[in-house]
Amino acid sequence: MNLNDNTPRLLAPAARVAGLPRRTFLAGLAAAVGAPLLAACGGSSGGSGGSGSAATLRAYSWSAYDDPKMLAEFTAKHGPKVLVDSYSSNEEMIAKLAAAKGTSGYDLVIPTGVFVPQMAANGLLQELDHAKLPNLANLDKAFRGQEWDAGNKYTVTKYWGTTGFVYDTKVITRELATWEDFFDAAANEASGKTSLVDDPGEICAMLCFARGWHQSTTDKAQLDEIETFLVDKLAPHIAAYDSAPGSSAIPQGTHALMHCWNGDARRGILASSEQSRWKWVLPGPKTNLWMDNWAIVKGSANSDAAHQLINYVLDPAVAIKQVDFVGYGTGITGSEEEAGKLKLGLLDMIFPPAAQLATMYTGVINEGQERRMAIVNKMKAKAGS
Repeated sequence: MNLNDNTPRLLAPAARVAGLPRRTFLAGLAAAVGAPLLAACGGSSGGSGGSGSAATLRAYSWSAYDDPKMLAEFTAKHGPKVLVDSYSSNEEMIAKLAAAKGTSGYDLVIPTGVFVPQMAANGLLQELDHAKLPNLANLDKAFRGQEWDAGNKYTVTKYWGTTGFVYDTKVITRELATWEDFFDAAANEASGKTSLVDDPGEICAMLCFARGWHQSTTDKAQLDEIETFLVDKLAPHIAAYDSAPGSSAIPQGTHALMHCWNGDARRGILASSEQSRWKWVLPGPKTNLWMDNWAIVKGSANSDAAHQLINYVLDPAVAIKQVDFVGYGTGITGSEEEAGKLKLGLLDMIFPPAAQLATMYTGVINEGQERRMAIVNKMKAKAGS
């Protein structure tokens, strides 16, 4: 498993960022964003939010990304309350922070690795004080010093995961194992009952994985073929673009075939009244590997308390609760062994075996990004989404 590559997880609808070159992406966000900004929250300390203060930490994160019980325990032990707002994409998060220019009111944010250099260069992130993070020593060396943040200057690993699909064995009675199997089932048994994560990078990567191309290809012929396949062949069979089918679609049996991330899939299966009905597939021949990270927002009024929370979740006893809740690895040394001792459900979905890890690799944001977003826009229009 190579964790030293760029790791995009692009969830935003293409219209949100289409037409902005990557090098000027952040510069154009202030003009592009139209949503009202979060005002600086009341009740913040107005200073560095020292340890044990009555600070209220404001976190901006992916939906349902922390165990509420863990956050409550942190407050009980250390004082600061934690309020969480959620976003559906890195782009959405960056847009709000960039437009706020240090006055967003947020203290913590969870960027995917590939976005960290842009955010740091544009003054959106505060440098971490490692002296306030003694539990950083618990993070496995494989998850430290990634290419996009050498020395963990701005970030600390929160979760890592992968991408596959879940299917309803009552509807699809044959065995599915590959991306080609996914496409075939979507066009047949699961036609009109298939969902995809709302992520241009992930959607376009499916055909790349199936054909043996790099998931972030910039080859025009390959991108043309991706467009033809997605828009003309796959789109008519897609019922929804859902980045979190584990929240309702899997437990409620809304769709029969769902493209999803491993932790979300696990959550949905565990919440189902018919767990044996669902099968998770990490499809061959290749699939994605991504990493999300803790970071402190530049301008945070509660920097000390933010460090305190990051340090708290780097405690192995706390981290394992996060693993169980969200279904992703945290990178904490020994967490897989501890999860085994605790007999956490569907453990293989959290920690894929070595043979499957060998099929995963990370993508990059490059000049093909805008084309991928445009392709998925066309695909959604074709499907009537």
